[in-house]
Amino acid sequence: MAGNGTARPPAAALRPRRVPRASRSAVLFLHGGSAVGRAPSRSWYPAPLRMRPFVRAVAAVVPDDVLLAEVRYRVRGWNGADADPLHDTHRALRELAALAGDVPVVLVGHSMGGRAALRAAAAREVRGVVALAPWCPDGEPVAQLRDKDLIVLHGDRDRVTDPRDSAAFVRRAREAGARAEMRLVPGGDHAMLRRGGHWHRTAAATVAALLASGRTTA
Repeated sequence: MAGNGTARPPAAALRPRRVPRASRSAVLFLHGGSAVGRAPSRSWYPAPLRMRPFVRAVAAVVPDDVLLAEVRYRVRGWNGADADPLHDTHRALRELAALAGDVPVVLVGHSMGGRAALRAAAAREVRGVVALAPWCPDGEPVAQLRDKDLIVLHGDRDRVTDPRDSAAFVRRAREAGARAEMRLVPGGDHAMLRRGGHWHRTAAATVAALLASGRTTA
């Protein structure tokens, strides 16, 4: 509680990294987390720090009028039906619209953040998702990806999330009408540390290609 007895408002869910004077489009980054965790998420934890090289790599290859931002989670876990990072992503998208207007958005999510990004693709402004070693448990919905672009990058040595689950998700998404594709990263692990440069360059080039495709035009 705040000192005057009123509830303190939640911290912003959007953490801007580059804000152009006039934004043509936006890229929103979602870091990983854990299946269960109610402890507060902190920006200096390994999961959010791991996404910073991806932000820098994307910034180096996309036009200057593309806004770049990260999602700030309230807690570290997905937490079952609560789906906490998904709600944080929805808040971040609303804050992004207030900041930059009605611009098309590409989501880049790792692991738990990949799961949140895939779910958040239901939002009208989300035109594409780049999912990095996403967490795709059985039964994850795919209908929200219809007519959207989905690129999944997954290391073939991942022992945390299974690339076979990602491949199955991509097949179902394609059947539901998504423009979905999966690319294996030979030797890649879940933390994306092995062949890190390849992960960064490939993700950045993929985002740039989505933005240049014309389908992300508002």
